[in-house]
Amino acid sequence: MTEISIPEVALVLLVGASGSGKSRFAREHFGPYETVSSDECRGIVSNDPNNQAATKPAFELLHTIAAARLKAGLLTVIDATNVQPESRASLIKLARDHDVLPVAIVFDLADSVLFEHDRGRDDTPRGEKVIRRQQGQLRRSLRGLRREGLRGVHVLNTTDEVAAATIVRRKLLTDFRDDHGPFDVIGDVHGCLPELEELLGALGYVIVRDDAGRAIDASHPDGRRALFLGDLVDRGPDSVGVLRLAMGMHTAGHALAVPGNHEEKLVAALDGKRKSLTHGLAETMLQLAGETDEFRREVRDWAHGLVSHLVLDDGNLVVAHAGLKESYQGRSSGRVRAFALYGDTTGEVDEFGLPVRLDWAADYRGTAAVLHGHTPVEQAEWFNNVMCLDTGCVFGGKLSALRYPERELVEVPARERYADPIRPLARPRGSAAPAADDQDRRSFATTTAGQPGAAGQGEAGPGARAVPSAAGPRTAGELRAADVLGKRVIETKLHGRVGIRAEHAAGGFETLSRFAVAPAWLPYLPPTMAPSPTSSEPGYLEHPREAFKVFAAAGVERVVCEEKHMGSRAVVLLCRDAETAATRFGGQAGETGMVTTRTGRALFERELMEEFLAGLRGAVDATGLWDELETDWVLFDGEMLPWSLKAGDLLTGVYAPAGAAARAGLGAAAEAFAAASARGVDTAKLEARASERLADAEAFTRAYRSYVWPTSGLSGVSFAPFQVLATAGRARYGDPHPWHLDVAGRLADAAPELVRRTRSLTVESASAESVGAGIQWWEELTDAGGEGMVVKPEQSVVLSKKGLVPPGLKVRGREYLRIIYGPEYLEPAHLTRLRDRDLGRKRSLAGREFALGAEALDRFVAGEPLWRVHEAVAAVLALESDPVDPRL
Repeated sequence: MTEISIPEVALVLLVGASGSGKSRFAREHFGPYETVSSDECRGIVSNDPNNQAATKPAFELLHTIAAARLKAGLLTVIDATNVQPESRASLIKLARDHDVLPVAIVFDLADSVLFEHDRGRDDTPRGEKVIRRQQGQLRRSLRGLRREGLRGVHVLNTTDEVAAATIVRRKLLTDFRDDHGPFDVIGDVHGCLPELEELLGALGYVIVRDDAGRAIDASHPDGRRALFLGDLVDRGPDSVGVLRLAMGMHTAGHALAVPGNHEEKLVAALDGKRKSLTHGLAETMLQLAGETDEFRREVRDWAHGLVSHLVLDDGNLVVAHAGLKESYQGRSSGRVRAFALYGDTTGEVDEFGLPVRLDWAADYRGTAAVLHGHTPVEQAEWFNNVMCLDTGCVFGGKLSALRYPERELVEVPARERYADPIRPLARPRGSAAPAADDQDRRSFATTTAGQPGAAGQGEAGPGARAVPSAAGPRTAGELRAADVLGKRVIETKLHGRVGIRAEHAAGGFETLSRFAVAPAWLPYLPPTMAPSPTSSEPGYLEHPREAFKVFAAAGVERVVCEEKHMGSRAVVLLCRDAETAATRFGGQAGETGMVTTRTGRALFERELMEEFLAGLRGAVDATGLWDELETDWVLFDGEMLPWSLKAGDLLTGVYAPAGAAARAGLGAAAEAFAAASARGVDTAKLEARASERLADAEAFTRAYRSYVWPTSGLSGVSFAPFQVLATAGRARYGDPHPWHLDVAGRLADAAPELVRRTRSLTVESASAESVGAGIQWWEELTDAGGEGMVVKPEQSVVLSKKGLVPPGLKVRGREYLRIIYGPEYLEPAHLTRLRDRDLGRKRSLAGREFALGAEALDRFVAGEPLWRVHEAVAAVLALESDPVDPRL
């Protein structure tokens, strides 16, 4: 049996003359979509797979298909003769362009076998002359195939070898996706052994020493492993000690490691290939001179064997010394290794002799967190899901480690300054304050979870100067139209993939860019709420019984009925103080939070907003929630009352005129009918009809007037919070609803004039008695002029086999619905028509928007970059562009 080993991601060239059995081999050993056949491409472009005149367009198509597959990281097999050097050269270049390894499987069979196979072809035989020419081209190439750049050449000489061949797909050396950690990722050590030992101790590792007292291993009692980001050597006091410890941990399985540019230079020096011993390499070589030849060989072999980068934890974590852009992750080529070791450089040097780099992290959009070192920074910070952990220990800074997946930073200070940096350490990206007069355009200065926004400064020496990326300079939280525009598919934890149409994305983007508050203040937009199923109860369009049935059918045993306030939806981001607002959200002087509407607009002018925030802050202070929730900011969802506060134009321009006109017209008609009746004219039916319609018009007026009262400043204004969406480091939308309502009730007790309590009732959906109590409670609410209630699962978020259970269903009262559907909607003919409402799209929309809002909050508290948060935020507005009946 002949075993042919190929990388899981590679470009495989089948090389052989016609009749060698390449196509049959491809069918037997590769998937139906993995093989790209030149004959099939000829057939696609000309309807004839044997049409040699179509070869040029066929191979253009072949290259296009292969390129698309390689870009997606898929194994791709080329079924063509590939016997000409120029044909192979274009395919080898294609592999290099996509940073995958090109491999050849060569079919060098006897001419007689090829002639026999050719005569038995189902399609047109190629003929002996053609086959001899192809065989000659192949055999002239055989000895030089590897020199062409092929990284694996497997030759099959007989039909028996072909029949016995098996394909073994091997993982790339960088593929550690099945390793989920947990890890402690350690930045550049540079020979600082005392600090490394102290950091390992702080992380909980137990250091093992040899008889001479030297650290040779360290293990963690919980099975955690260290992960070294390279540059273990040079500049510091004990590079040999650091190597001995790191190599021991790696050998014992207690650590992983990637190489740094200093390890690469060390290997070259140990091999005698490096003449210049700068940047601390001379000191390292001097220290190694006092060790045995065996130890130096071990150092050389260990450092040489380290792979450029590692892809870990199902692809959620990538580590490389200088970082790695998304298109290089999990790929293998010389330029990938160069990027991982040195970063993205222009090839130029600055006035300090340091390479000038391109700021790849500014445009990083990968889902994997990238941890790197290479260029020292003052502070390890997150920026675009990238963090640099080289905090310049050797230059008197700190030695830093990040616990993964916890994302907790652990640091120890340098004991002394062992070397001088060529330039000062890079400052945090968010250290420059935004312009004071540019509130709506300013970008996010720090990440939203309180993790500073940061990062990947990777370059070949300390303080390497960054130049703008190809898309232009980009600050830590800057958004670009391309982040949210176009057809998009967004992955959510609660609803899977949510698709956004390009035209809807454009509508949402226009609202955000023209009307919304500064992006840093807008981590969330609330979803729409679906109504309960249409009721069959006589005289009702909506009734609680239907909502309870939905949850009972979904297996939700307990639901919470919450009073529905008739006001304006308001999301309140409240900071403990101005300093928190400035450092966490880029707030300007005097800003301590934000109050926004459903579409991201500011609900108040700034002066009135700060007055409101001060009042709410006082309530939070009084209840002790800051300490209880371990936070310095809180994000609330609720209603701002009265309705007239923001709906004044709607009231004065639509509802009031409609009600007044109806009352005046129908009142006059009733009087006229009464007068006619007094003269003996039979107007009983007309008079009764006019009276009924007048009563409906008066009921319509009473319905909207009950949600209207005068306000002056904050006088008459109240906020009814019903959910704590998030606090520092934690999304709370999934906490049980009783907890949320308890928090809201405590705030209402502390500030009764500003905060309104949300009344509630818990109902057991399968209990007839409990359901009856819930219906009665709703009737009492609506009879007293209330809008209705919202029924929610007690546990807030419930996933069933069919997906996300509705997070809430609104059940509006009979009288309130007059405002929505008109004064006379309860007439039998109208009610029958309205009962045919299509609620499916509205319920689907509510579920998708809820999932997007939850996704935005999860990304927000995890400290993900602003573009990732706003991808979900903008999608909520985009879905609102979908034409769904607004009355639902």
